[in-house]
Amino acid sequence: MRIAIGSDHGGYDLKEEIKSYLSEKGLETKDFGTDNRDSCDYPDYAIEVSEAVAKGDYDKGILICGTGIGISISANKVPGIRCALVGDCFSAKATRQHNDSNVLALGGRVLGTGLALEIVDIWLSTEFEGGRHQNRINKITEIEKKYSK
Repeated sequence: MRIAIGSDHGGYDLKEEIKSYLSEKGLETKDFGTDNRDSCDYPDYAIEVSEAVAKGDYDKGILICGTGIGISISANKVPGIRCALVGDCFSAKATRQHNDSNVLALGGRVLGTGLALEIVDIWLSTEFEGGRHQNRINKITEIEKKYSK
């Protein structure tokens, strides 16, 4: 599995922890930045990661900003992206099973490292259930098409 990862300054420290953790697990990641704690704009990193996932260059993406809110809003502007802001294990599982989320957003100033890594594990290992949920994903795709004209 290939994972694109990015953050702004508020998510930098957690991003580095997650990158290291995923590397230890043998997963391939590409860091789209930022490379330090200097103030920067989360949409810049959200768009790069989201476009890479939407194009199929990466299987999934992980984005981190201070709260996860701004970066998730930005990511969801990219057609084909279903970014879920997650702060608990139940939601990490549900968003993969029911929403087929392909980008995970986390709050670097909200989550502790231990919980964040547990969320990442659950999110990466949970499969989309399809079935009745596929119809809902299809409706989301139709909404994207309607407004991307």
